Amino acid sequence: MPEPGPADSDALTRLVFELTLLSRHFPASLLRRPGFQLDRSAYLLLTRLEIDSPLSLRELSEAFQLDISTINRQVGAMLKQGLVERVPDPEGGIARKIQASAKGLELVAADREQSNEGIGAVVADWKTTDIAQLSLLVSRFNESIEHIEDNPWPRPPWAR
Repeated sequence: MPEPGPADSDALTRLVFELTLLSRHFPASLLRRPGFQLDRSAYLLLTRLEIDSPLSLRELSEAFQLDISTINRQVGAMLKQGLVERVPDPEGGIARKIQASAKGLELVAADREQSNEGIGAVVADWKTTDIAQLSLLVSRFNESIEHIEDNPWPRPPWAR
């Protein structure tokens, strides 16, 4: 029997359904558990700045495909909380850039550990090879989206 492909409508319908459920479960049960210190936007911005920093507001706007006013508002709130800081452009440009502060990096690491614990509880009875396979397939899925949107996301060395 041939392996199902993208043209297999039953497989595609099931994938869409399962991704819908994943979008329901993931933010609610894994990102918003008690003990998290960052809101979702701060967590996502800090995750990007941790990998690819410093960035201008325009670069962040393009990376997240959000209006610059939205990014400006989110970064403004993060500046007030001491999660990010403005720095001169290392390449000598006029615009100041944004980088994660030591506090921001500390909190994103703590929240990531919370996420690891939450997801770890979900897959606690899985084989390591199954976890690795799911990770590989989700990575492939994300990279396909990034390719279609022409918006590649940098990955840390351990995620390659």
